[in-house]
Amino acid sequence: MPDRPEIVCICGSTRFATEMHAANRELTFAGAIVVAPGVFTHAESRSSAMEEAAKSITSEQKAALDELHRRKIDLADRVLVVNPGGYIGESTRREITYATAAGKPVAFTDPLGDKG
Repeated sequence: MPDRPEIVCICGSTRFATEMHAANRELTFAGAIVVAPGVFTHAESRSSAMEEAAKSITSEQKAALDELHRRKIDLADRVLVVNPGGYIGESTRREITYATAAGKPVAFTDPLGDKG
């Protein structure tokens, strides 16, 4: 038995906030420590109040969020990409490349993402 629970980093487009939340819940109930995006910047993933707050995110803040997420990948034992319909955007693709280069196993919620 390991000294600590497995740490899983959730990656994917923040437009899939509902799906990310479901994956987080499932992993947490399975006993994993989950690290995931803390700020959701896509309009499809937000309530109107969240949408207004997201409008004030600067390019510098976005860059800082991206860097912070790479540090979350560093902490993780593995990465789970939430990719309904196989969708993987440019930012998520960079995270997958980063995780792979760091030797982190990468899995996908939709096996289509494994191909592209």
